[in-house]
Amino acid sequence: MNKVLVILGPTCVGKTQVSLKLADILNGEIVSFDSRQIYKYLDIGTAKPTKEERERIPHHLIDLIPPDQNFTAADYSKIARRIINRINEGGKQPVAVGGSGLYLKALIDGFFRGPTADLKIRERLQGELQEFGELHLYNRLKEVDPKAAQRIHPHDMVRIVRALEVFEITGKPITVCQLEGKNEPFPMGFMKIGLTLERVKLYERINKRVDEMIAGGLLDEVKSLKEKGYTSDLKALNTVGYKELFSYLEGELDISAAIEMIKLNTRHYAKRQITWFGKDEEIIWLDAGEEDLTDRILEYFIKTDI
Repeated sequence: MNKVLVILGPTCVGKTQVSLKLADILNGEIVSFDSRQIYKYLDIGTAKPTKEERERIPHHLIDLIPPDQNFTAADYSKIARRIINRINEGGKQPVAVGGSGLYLKALIDGFFRGPTADLKIRERLQGELQEFGELHLYNRLKEVDPKAAQRIHPHDMVRIVRALEVFEITGKPITVCQLEGKNEPFPMGFMKIGLTLERVKLYERINKRVDEMIAGGLLDEVKSLKEKGYTSDLKALNTVGYKELFSYLEGELDISAAIEMIKLNTRHYAKRQITWFGKDEEIIWLDAGEEDLTDRILEYFIKTDI
């Protein structure tokens, strides 16, 4: 059976450089499963591969849509599967790279689409969010769907509102609808390699990365987004690095506080990624600092049948 090589892990462990080396050796093409690199104009803050890297190795699902366009994990699954099949049929090796556990799960297992959005319900829930706050909606979710509340972060209002919306439309918790829905697994093997670092080293890399992004023009990138008419309430821009600098531009934080907040929130994000991936027993974990990392990954990939 044909198989996909997956390189995953938390932010700042070096997935991009490792995947470029592997794709070069394996005559591969890279399929991103990063939930923010799909957006145009979000370049520095999402650490997209450079133009030169993307010219050297074909990349997919990067710069796909503008920041104000809605895009779901189900959308990702549909497009990514089509691309991987096309790469495979062309005699090249698909290499999936990223840090979005939800996108990877949607790619491999399929994804529940759910009922069509009900704008009246959604607008009412958004109104309640503005009037009563995040905790109000999260507590309601705990009442109607405790399992969903355990899985969804209390501040993830996009998913909380959607879960409540599905409950009101169907009369069933979204977790029940997901079990009843048809998730079609992708008929291809996946070799998952996870890159990891000691927590202290990872945090040092995160802090350094943030400083490099600021020096590399992240603030100008956010200003450009603002000038294009994109606002901080968009899902795409409710993203570490962007939301903090929007707060600075809107006078809510000074620049030093915004930068420190980016570092803190990036560390929190990395912890959430580690927790998500830590539940997957199929992942082979390797130290991202190993000198022979590429050789070890190739050995696992070539010798292991899935």
